Amino acid sequence: MIKDYLEIGKITSTHGIRGEMRFQPWCDSPEFLTKFKTLYFDKKGEKAVKIKARSNGEMAILKIEGIETVEEAAKLRDKVLYMKRADARLPEGQYFIQELIDCKVYDADDESICYGVLSDVSQTGANDVWHIENDGKEYLIPAIPPVVISTDVVEGTIKIRPLRGIFDDEN
Repeated sequence: MIKDYLEIGKITSTHGIRGEMRFQPWCDSPEFLTKFKTLYFDKKGEKAVKIKARSNGEMAILKIEGIETVEEAAKLRDKVLYMKRADARLPEGQYFIQELIDCKVYDADDESICYGVLSDVSQTGANDVWHIENDGKEYLIPAIPPVVISTDVVEGTIKIRPLRGIFDDEN
């Protein structure tokens, strides 16, 4: 489901004495965060803040306009920041993980078969692994082109051709 505002990461600690903060990005890389000039303290976009960000290994260093001291920065520890979805440009066919969560997963060849709901995504390095929940059971499928046939986050549906045996019930 397309959301107007998405979680982009969390402030983890201060950095230096001039109000900078260490930021754990919840995106593919800290470089993605550097493309934004405005982030939000809420998922409705009502509390906007101007930012400057730079990459620092797996983390980012974030400077929020108006935060000038280490004491002010420390008060923001553990705050989650949101990005405006319209400010992000993704290549066609790519989606944010948050948009995939809660999509219903159907069989690509027989839409009467619903495998469940996508509940989580694990990033393994080689390919993502999608967690599909159905009746209290969790199934793991590789998010690879032969398996994932189509994704429509606007409609909240995913069509797959699962690998043999994944959805076979254990006896």
